[in-house]
Amino acid sequence: MKIYTRTGDDGETGLFDGTRVSKSDVRVGAYGDVDELNAWLGFARSRIADQTDVAEMLVQIQRDLLALGARLADPRQKIAERVAKVEIGAAAITRLEGWIDTLDSTLPPLRRFILAGGSDVGSALHVARTVCRRAERAMVALQGRPDHAVEPGLIVYVNRLSDLLFVMARYVNQRAGVSEIEW
Repeated sequence: MKIYTRTGDDGETGLFDGTRVSKSDVRVGAYGDVDELNAWLGFARSRIADQTDVAEMLVQIQRDLLALGARLADPRQKIAERVAKVEIGAAAITRLEGWIDTLDSTLPPLRRFILAGGSDVGSALHVARTVCRRAERAMVALQGRPDHAVEPGLIVYVNRLSDLLFVMARYVNQRAGVSEIEW
């Protein structure tokens, strides 16, 4: 399989169902945001030296995000029945909530807003969190259009993921010995 196809040279791309849309289409923007989020998580994971628990979580999240992007690129759900790995459901959301609870239980309670930053990994996770929120906004914008519905569970997953990324950034910063700066 070649990397280049030349089918996008005119500014269009294909969805899974074969529909051709502009690369500026809101759906393409939404799964582009998810792709960018996935790349930031890969960057964060590449900077992890001794936090294998977090690295393992990030690998699973990256797999989930590939599946989520596939769902966004499949508005008519043509692949949903054939490809089980594209399922993002209640179990994935519950897994994120469990990780949030586990990591958050080790952190001091928040009393004020904190400034994003900290260690390399913590900073990358804060950037990933903001990209995650952008992806969520793009997905919600799709939801408002009758021809662009998004499965509600996908929005819940991304909303919960942004919460996890915030807690995860705090967690890795704490383990790195980096103090939080309050606003």
